[in-house]
This record gives sequence, structure tokens and C-alpha cells, in this order.
Amino acid sequence: MLARSGAVFTSDVHLWLTALVVTVTILLWASARLPEFITALLFFAAAMLLHIAPAASVFGGFASSAFWLVLSGFILGVAIRKVGLADRLAHVLAPRLSASWPRMVGGTIIISYLLAFIMPSNMGRIALLMPVVGALAKQAGLKEGSRGWVGLALAVGFGTFQLSASILPANVPNLVMSGAAETAYHLHLGYMPWLFLQAPVVGLLKGAILTLCICWLFPARPQTVTRGAPLPTLSREEWRLIILLLLTLILWMTDSQHGISPAWIGLCAACFCLLPRVGFISSEAFASGVNFRTCLYVAAILGVTAVVVDSGLGHLIAQGLLRITPLDPATPFVNFVSLSALTSALNFVVTANGVPAMFTPMAQSFADASGFPLGSVIMLQVLAYATPLLPYQASPIVLAMALGNVSARDGLRLCLLVALIGLVLLLPLYYGWFLLLGYL
Repeated sequence: MLARSGAVFTSDVHLWLTALVVTVTILLWASARLPEFITALLFFAAAMLLHIAPAASVFGGFASSAFWLVLSGFILGVAIRKVGLADRLAHVLAPRLSASWPRMVGGTIIISYLLAFIMPSNMGRIALLMPVVGALAKQAGLKEGSRGWVGLALAVGFGTFQLSASILPANVPNLVMSGAAETAYHLHLGYMPWLFLQAPVVGLLKGAILTLCICWLFPARPQTVTRGAPLPTLSREEWRLIILLLLTLILWMTDSQHGISPAWIGLCAACFCLLPRVGFISSEAFASGVNFRTCLYVAAILGVTAVVVDSGLGHLIAQGLLRITPLDPATPFVNFVSLSALTSALNFVVTANGVPAMFTPMAQSFADASGFPLGSVIMLQVLAYATPLLPYQASPIVLAMALGNVSARDGLRLCLLVALIGLVLLLPLYYGWFLLLGYL
């Protein structure tokens, strides 16, 4: 009996230590009191010194495909800028988008959304778009670090992550949710039903709101770019990089057929860019162009998620939230708002990639308590995990902020404003759309 009590006490202490480390890490990231990479290193050190989880969980982010997509994204971005492809594409886009600031922001967001239909990786899309948008900003007279520059960088990050949640294969949390639903309930989520349910609110309306928010928070006056002299013909280096990018894009688009993860495809392309003689990037350019601070940050975000899930802390938090969540079949709108709020609360602890892994297995309990169909409970979490309250909750946004040298404060302001408007405006419309389509 005493041994059993001791084991329970030890388990409780372990959970409290885990909760303390995770809470302090999240608060430091949220408040930006320390540079994000220092907080990441402190998390790794504290987790290992206090033995809150095995090393495989703490450092699991380095084995994650998301980490390698971030690193590959930096390398491909450096190559695109170095050979001149970014400036060439910006030269084509600038006359069409620089007529006004709303047009430039809206055009950037539309491009990021359309690219999600053909390219499955958020990180890959950001890696391709950021150098082009950076060159576009410079041609329109927006200096690096200016309000306009920051606005365009955030348009890429937020547009890429948040809007792509409306397309089933274009977002990692979507795939996690789809896999969890199939594993737990043998429920197959189809491409077109998903698109028809999510695209009007999560895609189109969210894109319009995002454009307005960026234009308001980060006002700018781009210089109208007229068509200049024709560009010189493509160089041999540019042709080789175009062929490499096309092959990478084709393999990314067909990953469901060949089964190779987009991360390893991106890593192979990045390795080619670094090869002597045939590549495009020197050792010096690699050292100066790749932001290892962000790579550490992303690895730590993924490590926190793994620790929370593996330690059982996430399950305890989810169960605790369920006990205090008001669910009653007689109040469907309150149920809808409550379940969305629960998803947002989980986003603080396990970030966007981990939310559907925690929420979906418990969806049957939520469905029984709320009176909603199981499929509807599973699908309603999309808007919440696609609307982070803090930048660290979505690693693609973190990557875009790093590539654009955007401060944590600017990212936080946009996160909070979009989330506030989402709560006031989008959530009731989302509920109405579910009702109209017969999901509730």
C-alpha cells in the first residue's frame, strides 16, 4: 500500500514538474522576454535536467519532418534569391500588384492560397514565396524592416497557414485530424466535402479579414511599378534551379502516389543546392543565410508538444477542460462556441499540429454531451486551430516571421486582432454555415 502511494506521489510530482517547465516555456515565448532560441535551449536543458520526459520526446522535434522542411526552406530560399529568380518573378508581379497597398496585400494572400491547391507543404510554400515577396517589396520601394515589408511577410505566413486549413491535404493539422478520425472511428474525410464546408469561411472570408487587418496594422504606400526594360534571358544557373524547383514541386504534389514525405524531398533539393560545382550556395552563403535560431525554435515547439502528449499532461488538461465546458443539447450555439474555445485552449499547450491529435479521439464524448453528430464535432475544430492566438502555435508563421525579420510583437498584434475578429464575426458565420449544410 505504501509503495503504491509512493508511486502515485512520484507520478504527481512528475506531472507538476512537466506542467511547470511547459508553462514557463510558453510564457517566455508569448511574452518575448527572451529571444525565442534561448527559451528553446532553456526548455531542452530543463527537460533533461529534471527528467520530465525521455530524450526521444524532448528532442523529437529534430526528427520531425517539420524541422527538416524549415531547414530545407531556408536553403531553397537562399538559392532562389542568389541566382536572381526572386527578382525576376517580382519584376513580373510588381506592375500588377503595386497599384495600391490593399491590392499588394490581397494579391500576396491570394497567391499563397492558390499555391496551397497544388503544393502540400506549408513550409515549402513559404520558402518559395518569401524571397519573391521580399524582392517585390523592394521593387515597390518598401525597405526591409518597414511597416510595409512586415505586412507582406505576415501576409505570406498567415495566408499560407490559416487559409490552407480549408484544403484537406495542404495543412499538417488537417492530415493529423484526418488520420486520427480514420484510426479512432473509421471515418474517412473526403477532399470535396471538406473544401465545401471549410473554404467559404476559413478560406475566403478569413482571407478578406486578413487583408483588412494587415492593411490597418501595417499601412504602407508602395511605389507604382511600371513595366521596365525587358529582363535578360534566363541564365544557365536560373534554368538549372527552375528545373530543380519544378521536380521538387511535382514530387511534392504527388506525395500521395509515391509515399515520400515532402520533408525528405525538400531535403534532397536543399542538398543539391549545397553541392560544390553543381549547386548554387557556397558554405559562406549557407552559414549567413540559414537562420538556425528559428530551426531551434521550431524543434523546441515540436518537443514541447511531444512532452505534453507523452507525459499524459495533455490528456489531463483535455479532460479537465471537458469537465468545465458547458455542453447541453438544448443550447447548440453555446455548444459550438464552447467546443471551439476548448480547441483554442488546447492550442496553447500542444500547438496547432497537436490539437487534432488530442481533440479528435475525445470527439465521441463531446458529441454525446452536445447532441452534435460525430463528424460535425470533428470538423468544427478547423477554424479554431487555424486561428492561433500566439505566433508560436503555428510553426509556418514562425518561419515566415524569421525569413522576413518580423518581430514577435508585430506577429502577436496580428494574431490577436485576427482572432478577435474571428470570434466576433467568423465564428457565428461558421456556425450558420454548418447549420445551412445540415451538419448540426
